[in-house]
This record gives sequence, structure tokens and C-alpha cells, in this order.
Amino acid sequence: MSVYAIGDVQGCYQELQELLYKINFDDKNDQLWFTGDLVNRGPDSLSVLRLVKGLGAITVLGNHDLHLLALAAGASRQKQGDTLNDVLNADDRDELFEWLRHMPLLHSDDRSGFTLIHAGLPPQWDLQQATELAREAEAALQADTANDLFTRMYGNQPDTWDEKLKGWDRLRFIVNACTRTRFCTSDGQMDFKTKGPPGTEPESMQPWFSVPLRKTRRDRIIFGHWASLHSGNIRDFELYNIYPLDTGCVWGGRLTAMRLDDKDYFTVPSRQKPAGRISD
Repeated sequence: MSVYAIGDVQGCYQELQELLYKINFDDKNDQLWFTGDLVNRGPDSLSVLRLVKGLGAITVLGNHDLHLLALAAGASRQKQGDTLNDVLNADDRDELFEWLRHMPLLHSDDRSGFTLIHAGLPPQWDLQQATELAREAEAALQADTANDLFTRMYGNQPDTWDEKLKGWDRLRFIVNACTRTRFCTSDGQMDFKTKGPPGTEPESMQPWFSVPLRKTRRDRIIFGHWASLHSGNIRDFELYNIYPLDTGCVWGGRLTAMRLDDKDYFTVPSRQKPAGRISD
């Protein structure tokens, strides 16, 4: 059996089908992991959700997946560029939303030694703490009162972790860290606004994975979310023990998979119109 991790699909169903063909995916013997953001911006989010659910794949939640759930709950409004009406109007929407709502924010696998998350982790969290905090937020997402979280999860504050955080502030930080992180300071203050590649961050900020004393620096972390991160060889990032798989398919880049057994990469070209500016 092989396990393949796949970067942000964002509704690019045709490219996902082509990638599965390229890796010769066998649904009886192989397993798929997804870095989140299955939906939005691309042309066919509904087919992507149905396929991933039907294959029994593991996906962590990304910010676009949470946005879809918030829309479904009436806790948010559609944004410019959203392409989610096909899902919101689908006959099986409730079944899809229930399945998606029960996906994790973080998945860690002892056998392979890899951890899967959508965006990143604050440098002061070790893997055990990150897992425990992700479970806190997941419990809130899966509760009957999940609409309360969808209403209150938007916002950039607090931007620094504190063990004393409680209530919605605590949950909002956990969700933001797992699904929106790109840059932070060495002491863990997060920047949830800057979306460009390394070098565009405010002074004192740096990519979350390059903080020297990051407690997860010995853990192998697969993530997505950061399409503009890629300006060279994807293997260059292995120096940091990270495997960033969002190669900007929805923006005209490529869709990428990594086979965990041997860290071999597979890509297919995007069929989407190239974007002048990559967003999240």
C-alpha cells in the first residue's frame, strides 16, 4: 500500500483525476491525504468533495473548507471570487457538510512519521500540544453548537498564543494557526495578513517553519495553503523537515502529490487561467 499526500485542489476536479491516473492510484490498496482547501476558486468543488468523500481519503480542513461550512450554516456571506454555489445547491449538500465538518484540523501518523496540516504551526507548540489543541477546536466544529464557532472564527486577534486564552479567543487562535499561518516572529506572534512569498513579510517576521527554535523542527510536516511559497525546487524545503504541496493549481500552476514511502513527487499542469496575483 502507498500513501499519497496531495496539495490544495480548490475545485480543480479534472486535474485531480489526471493526477490520480498519473500515480496509478488503486482505491483498494492506496490511501490519499489532502492538505485541505478542497473547494473554492476552481470550477468543480462539488465533484471534488464527492470524490474525496467516496474514496475514504483523509483531508485536513483548510480556510476555504471552513468558509464553505460557515456559508452553509448562514454564519458568513460569499466573497468575491467564491465558486461554491454548486455545493450549496447540491441535493447531497447536508451529507457532504456533515462529512466535512468531521474532518480533522491536524492528522499525525505514527507509522509513516508524517503530520498533515493545512497551513502551519506556531513555533512554541510541540506536536503533542498542537494535536491536543487541534482536538479542542475539532470538538467545537463537530458539536451541535458549531454555528456559534462559525460566527466567531473570523478575525486576526489574538495573534499570539497564551495558555491562558479561553473561549472564542482560544478557539479562534487555534483555527487561524492551523488554517492561515504563513509568517510569525521568533516568539510566536502570527501575521495572518501577508500572503506573498518569503521576502514580502513585515520586518521581524519570518516563515513559520524557519524559526530556529520551532518545537516541531524535528517532525516531518506536510502542508498546503501557501502557493506563492514555491519559487524553486520543492525538495529545497526538506532542509526544514517540511513538505509544502500547494503548487497553485487553481492559479494556473500545477497539482502536486507526494508518495510518503519514498518522498517522490508527481505533478500535472493546471487547466486554469494563470493568475496575475496569487491569493489564499
